[in-house]
Amino acid sequence: MSAAEGPLVVGVDTSTQSTKALVVDAATGQVVASGQAPHTVSAGAGRESDPRQWWDALCAALRQCGDAAHEAAAVSVGGQQHGLVTLDERGEPVRPALLWNDVRSAPQARRLVEELGGSKAWAERTGSVPGASFTVTKWAWLTEHEPETVRSTRAVRLPHDYLTERLTGEGTTDRGDASGTGWWASGTEAYDEEILAHVGLDPAVLPRVVRPGELAGTVRDSHDLPFSKGTLVAPGTGDNAAAALGLGLRPGTPVLSLGTSGTVYAVSERRPTDPTGTVAGFADARGDWLPLACTLNCTLAVDRVATLLGLDREAVQPGGSVTLLPYLDGERTPNLPNASGVLHGLRHDTTAGQLLQAAYDGAVYALLGALELVLDEDADRGTPLILIGGGARGAAWQQTVRRLSGRPVQVPRAGEPVALGAAAQAAGLLTGEDPAAVARRWNTAAGPVLEAVERDRETLGRITGVLSDAAPLLERRTEAQPHAESRAADDED
Repeated sequence: MSAAEGPLVVGVDTSTQSTKALVVDAATGQVVASGQAPHTVSAGAGRESDPRQWWDALCAALRQCGDAAHEAAAVSVGGQQHGLVTLDERGEPVRPALLWNDVRSAPQARRLVEELGGSKAWAERTGSVPGASFTVTKWAWLTEHEPETVRSTRAVRLPHDYLTERLTGEGTTDRGDASGTGWWASGTEAYDEEILAHVGLDPAVLPRVVRPGELAGTVRDSHDLPFSKGTLVAPGTGDNAAAALGLGLRPGTPVLSLGTSGTVYAVSERRPTDPTGTVAGFADARGDWLPLACTLNCTLAVDRVATLLGLDREAVQPGGSVTLLPYLDGERTPNLPNASGVLHGLRHDTTAGQLLQAAYDGAVYALLGALELVLDEDADRGTPLILIGGGARGAAWQQTVRRLSGRPVQVPRAGEPVALGAAAQAAGLLTGEDPAAVARRWNTAAGPVLEAVERDRETLGRITGVLSDAAPLLERRTEAQPHAESRAADDED
């Protein structure tokens, strides 16, 4: 380990398939040690993980960091959003966690929206119209299908809450992650008692919402982590809010994240309320807002198409008139939880490379359509689009985003923005700085800017037409949905 100028901090990213830990010099942003360990997601009808695997993976990742983790003065956890963790009176999981990409609660989501005033009322109240990803719909599903689990539950947590509580012994969350539950009201910045009563959830089982910059607790004695007792623990946050911190985002700068899921978001000083449900009105981890749109099908879906075609993921070819909507796992944007993939326009002369390019186009299309709704009306449309996630360094992804967006694209050199954002939050706890300012001091967003190219409006128009014409098919549930294969990539991979 090289000599550090300032105190060390640890940033954690616990995502769908793995937990990563970075030990960072708070003075310079230099990563002095890192570790990563996997966990698994169930196959079958749902998407579930045992939270104890996240803890085991965190321990393993920190052991890989060696003495540097033990020397850290503060730690923060960023984690996958929306997941429903149910704990018993001993703090042990009652059942595996229902993850963000478990869409079994789509019927409950529709009912909740109808029963509590409709989409506009939900958007005004919570900032979002809940879909099957949101925690409140998963609790409603659990109440309906597993009442014995509900009766045994004494605490309800999100994934990052679970790990933070195992560190400190105290049940806490933050406004960024709480805003993705569907039971936290963005207007009042408090739990919504009417929604909780409607779904039969006692507010006493929920974690305390820690304010930005507030201490969540300190590392307790009775655990097996290589932290010193008394190490400061920051509030942590959801993965997208952590990435926004890690990039040091200022209002109006758009981000497109290419992982298992695709997301577009930007920091805003205005509380978002989109009654269409396309934009989730999340809070950020600082006190502003993080309007965000998310798709379920991104890098993993495109990689699956490449595998079916026997091609390398970069083996795309231009031309042709084929359209592919890669909705292999249902879809969230647009809101089509029962959808499957749709292929249209196949000809004798269509090549495998053109089919693969069509999969990229279909995956990027929905994200760019939502981008205009995410950005404030007065945002500068010439600001480079920051590209992050596992797909960000792929040439095919970069060129597809440039061609369909018509915007310059910036690719930060620094990897792991979620873990870096958590580390910046931990550093801010020590120094009293705004975590986003810490990340800007670390220059985390620096990277090459790819110039804008002419926007491919022909392809965009063709996809729009196919999406409209295929609406009846996309609403129809197929026998194999949800998919039977477990996801094989991380949400940032």
